Amino acid sequence: MDLGLAGKVAVVAASSRGLGRAIADELAAEGARVVICARDEQSLRSAAAEIRNAHGADVLDVVADVSKSSDAKRVVDAAIDRYGRIDILVNNGGGPPSGRFEDLTPEMWDSAVRLLLNSTLGLTRLVLGGMKERRWGRILNVTSVAAKQPIEGLMLSNSLRAAVIGFAHTLANEVAPFGVTVNNLLPGYTRTDRVEQLARGSADTVVKWVSEIPIGRLGEPREFAALAAFLASERASYITGSSIAVDGGWIRSLL
Repeated sequence: MDLGLAGKVAVVAASSRGLGRAIADELAAEGARVVICARDEQSLRSAAAEIRNAHGADVLDVVADVSKSSDAKRVVDAAIDRYGRIDILVNNGGGPPSGRFEDLTPEMWDSAVRLLLNSTLGLTRLVLGGMKERRWGRILNVTSVAAKQPIEGLMLSNSLRAAVIGFAHTLANEVAPFGVTVNNLLPGYTRTDRVEQLARGSADTVVKWVSEIPIGRLGEPREFAALAAFLASERASYITGSSIAVDGGWIRSLL
């Protein structure tokens, strides 16, 4: 299937590792020109080199923390300076700390808001005007199954990822007449550094997770990235305002 991504310009946030890296890799494999960013320079440079070598792709790497508005603008400016436009935006960020409500300080809430919500708002605001003007654009938000079926102990993630979904669905209706789609991707338990971090301290944690997944295993980042590439493509032009889980059947709700 030709996804029509050759020559498209994609900005993928938090893409030196994990799900962001997998999405950047998949888009590059489809012929897109990819702008990746992350806070850690060494891991970012390494990821960029590996993507270039694997796919012969045009990759621009920018060291940035997109929870900071100045850094988000720097990433977008760098992309436009090099490529002239941004066709695809993948909003993504690491997970905030786990914890019960009584254990979470106001500072922890503020940090999580910047990480998960403000970064999404900021990057979207920076790219949306150009997408509307060209009457084509794809905005993808990587959230979590926790936004649809809250996970015990993940108060910050449960709350703020749900806020991103509310924002995205509303925005999708506003920008649909301009050929811009907005969708959310909800990863389940996927074999990433973040999931391994959550599993540390209990040898039975992964066994418990797998027992709750009908498919009977953790997901792989490339399986999640395949959906992102499709939703970013020309073939997905009639899909917007959706929140799609890649979770092996873990979510129990009907909708």
